[in-house]
This record gives sequence, C-alpha cells and structure tokens, in this order.
Amino acid sequence: MAIRLNHTVIPVSVKLGAPAARVSARSSLPFSVGDWRGGVSTFSGARSPLVFAKVKQREESTTNEEDEEDPVPIEDSVEDNDSTTDQLVDEEVVHFEERDFSGTAYVPVYVMLPLGVIDMNSEVVEPEELLDQLRTLKSVNVDGVMLDCWWGIVEAHTPQVYNWTGYKKLFQMIRELGLKIQVVMSFHECGGNVGDDVHIQIPEWVREIGLSNPDIYFTDREGRRNTECLTWGIDKQRVLRGRTALEVYFDYMRSFRVEFDEFFEDNIISEIEVGLGPCGELRYPSYPAQFGWKYPGIGEFQCYDKYLMKSLEEAAEVRGHSFWGRGPDNTDTYNSTPHGTGFFRDGGDYDSYYGRFFLNWYSRVLIDHGDRVLAMANLAFEGNCIAAKLSGIHWWYKTASHAAELTAGFYNSSNRDGYGPIAAMFKKHDAALNFTCVELRTLDQHEDFPEALADPEGLVWQVLNAAWDASIPVASENALPCYDREGYNKILENAKPLNDPDGRHLSCFTYLRLNPTLMESQNFKEFERFLKRMHGEAVPDLGVPPGTQETKSE
Repeated sequence: MAIRLNHTVIPVSVKLGAPAARVSARSSLPFSVGDWRGGVSTFSGARSPLVFAKVKQREESTTNEEDEEDPVPIEDSVEDNDSTTDQLVDEEVVHFEERDFSGTAYVPVYVMLPLGVIDMNSEVVEPEELLDQLRTLKSVNVDGVMLDCWWGIVEAHTPQVYNWTGYKKLFQMIRELGLKIQVVMSFHECGGNVGDDVHIQIPEWVREIGLSNPDIYFTDREGRRNTECLTWGIDKQRVLRGRTALEVYFDYMRSFRVEFDEFFEDNIISEIEVGLGPCGELRYPSYPAQFGWKYPGIGEFQCYDKYLMKSLEEAAEVRGHSFWGRGPDNTDTYNSTPHGTGFFRDGGDYDSYYGRFFLNWYSRVLIDHGDRVLAMANLAFEGNCIAAKLSGIHWWYKTASHAAELTAGFYNSSNRDGYGPIAAMFKKHDAALNFTCVELRTLDQHEDFPEALADPEGLVWQVLNAAWDASIPVASENALPCYDREGYNKILENAKPLNDPDGRHLSCFTYLRLNPTLMESQNFKEFERFLKRMHGEAVPDLGVPPGTQETKSE
C-alpha cells in the first residue's frame, strides 16, 4: 500500500503492531485552540499523511460486531485475503512518503514568548522558569524569540512617560543565551481573542479620552465600539492630548529605538514587527468575539466612527455621488453567510457601482494606514529591518465575494487581487510581510466546516506569490498551536515550495508559542525534528510514521 502525498518519494517499510485503540480524529477548528492540540497522541489527525487502511477496516469490523448478532467475518469481506483483520494490521507493511528537506535553504525559526511574560508593573514573570525554557530552546538551535512590547504596559498612565524596565531585563536574559529577538510594537489590546491568556488593555490615559470621545475606536453599524485598538480615522486627528495617533505611535517607537540602542548595535534585535491593527495585524476588527462573532461568520464592516464616516462622505462627494457616503445596509450580522445577504451573495451589491466604490474606499483606508505607520517606523528605526503582519482570512474564500475578507478590508473578491496592492505598499517601505495560517489544510476545513467554503492553502499561495512578485521578504507563523507532524509538514511545504524555479522560500518562521505543552517530551521531539528540517538538515527517521521508530528497529 503506497500513499503519495508529495512529489519527492522516500519509501520506508514499517511493520505495525496491533492497534490498542482507534486512530482518533483531530478537529482542526480554525478558532478553537483546545481542539487543535495534537500533543496527546502523535497519531492526531484524521487527514494526516498517515492513512492506515487496515486500521479503518478494523474499526468497521468492530462497529459491525457491536451492531449485528452474527457479523460477517472480515476475511469474507476482503477479496483474496485469508487472514483476520488483526493479522492484516500486524503484518501490513506501510510506506509513508515524506519529503526530504536536507540540503535545502536555511529558514530561521523563532519562538513567540508567552503574551504575559511582562506584567503590568513592567517586571519579568517567573524569570527562572523562563530562563530554563530559553536554555532548552537554545539547546536545539532555535534562532531566536519573538515578544510583544505592549503599549498598554510601557506608556500605561501618562503620555510620553515610558517604562521599559522589565523589557530591558528580559532582553538581557535573551542576549546572554545568544538568541536573536523579533520585537512587536503592540498598539492593540490583548485579551478576548483566540489564544489570549492575559488581559492587557490599551493605555489608561487613552481609555480616559475614549470615555468622552468614543469615536476614537472602530465602530460597527449598530454603534458598538471596539476598544481593542484605535480607529484609523484619527491617524491625523489631534485628539490624543494634542497628538495624532501617528505621532503617538512614532514617539513610542522612537523611545524604544533610543532605549534599546545597544541591542540594535549588537544585532540582537533582528526585526521590528509594527502593529497595524487588532492582534497587531493589518485588518479591520471585523470578527470580534466580544460582539458574538463565531466561525465562520462573515463579520461586519467597521467604519461607523465619525472620522471614517466623514472620510467616506468626502470620497462620495469627490466621486460625484454624495448619496454613496454611507455604509451598505444589507450586509446582515457578524454570523451571517454570504448567500444570506443582499450585499455579499452571488450577483449581490458588492459588485454594483456603489459596492465597488465603497469597497475601494474601505480597502484604501486600510492600505493608507499601513503606508503612514510604516513610514513612521522607518523614521524611528533608522534603516533597521521592519515587518508587518496580515491575517489569514480563509473562510468563504471559495465564494465569489470573499465576504469575510471584504469586511476585514481585503478587497479580494473573485474578480480582483486584494493582496497585490498591499504587497506594493510594503515594498515601498522595504517591509517584510508576515502571514499566518501556513499550517492549515484545505481538506481539513472542508471536512470539519464544509459550509465555510474555506481554502487556507489557496489563500496562502496567493499571498506568498503576491509578496514574492513584489520582491519583498515573506515570513510566516502558525495561526493556532501546532504540535504534530501533520501541521509541521504543511508548514515545511509552504516554507520551501517544491521545484520553485526561482528558489523562493520564507525568510523566517515564527512558532506560536512557548508554553508547557510544547515542552512536553514527545511534542518537543517533534518540534526539534521540524526545526532541523527548516534549517535544511537531515533527520534519521525520514518517512517513519511518528511513534513507530521502536517497532521499525525490532
């Protein structure tokens, strides 16, 4: 039995022992962290490359025995086979084909530190335990770590009064171990999103302004304010104690550059990722869990604060149709489906004259915000490498409107390329593009959520090629915690595309995230194996299904 999933074939014969239990399915829910973890068993994943036909027969025969008083013997139901199912499982030789990455390009791997590694008093949390974990990462040749520098911690109480104390201690710990650092300028709130295990609000002095002027926040059609980050409508408005949002971001970044000069000079800081929106991503907060959104809802447009509405009205006046200066009124709610709305359905208003005008304006506001903030970042960091992150909105990708992408600000309907203009903007500022969801498989999404019409693989390929066509570096990270070989192999496939004529590959990969589950023995072994392959090294167990090495040696 040979199962071909990759172009490069490394056949390995493995004798399997009798199964003690059924192979259980791993549910790859796009936004359910608990169900994603594969650390309990290395055979997690119903759609794993490890497909054991004989085990499936065993499952079916067990079901028959439970349901029927006189079950049909399994040997009678399989042609030309005289042995029992158990014997088939015991003796079957499985060829597991896995691509060999030895000798391929070296892709650096970073590991994200816990979100709450610095507390609200700007102190390192449990430094001794963290130091032990960092030593372990260094022992397997991890290249470095990524961490968030939270605006809500550093400039918490008073404008332009910055407390970097805890971060300086942490950076010194990391430097002494010889690890590099990717730093995220996090201008958003932490808490309320998938994987958030701490709550860090935006600065107190900003929230005080929001009490009297709630229009500093993104707002939906019902008037609900999202306090996760500031609306892009105030980028040039002096509403933050006499400063614009752009000036606030610049002052914060410049303070960091001055305070951590020695780490820049010693090349310890390898990259600055600039937060551009919710979760640090360049997108509108279109699918907030706090307002009841659940996967795979299409989300809602977030342009109803007075500043963005004024911008829309002005754009409509310039276009010559002042009555277009409003948001669409037939998009329904956060959890609607595209075909259930007048705007997003096939042939809907998204493709009308008004719809195209509105979506052009909405996506242009997003690109202009990124353009302005990245320009400020280059001034603040004086030529050091900068990057920004895009989110992987992969649900409803196989529909005409791409509704979930539209509400997030990516005008990527079936007749448009929504990511080329963003890549061009990144190129203007020599910024690297960091993209998520490289570990997700389209087949998983179709089996678990067929109604979502998702295509993460198609989306990843589109974004990677948009960035490479613009000649900008492309980095990536996993969207959800990943501990199993299935996810790692998918990341590797995207990191180093097979037979790419230009030899293109990711500039680096950042693993989400350092935690006790990753450090468990079997999970860490799988991670170390993945790390070697990202570095282009050979692994001794190539093609051997996880957990069967001992059986093979017998």
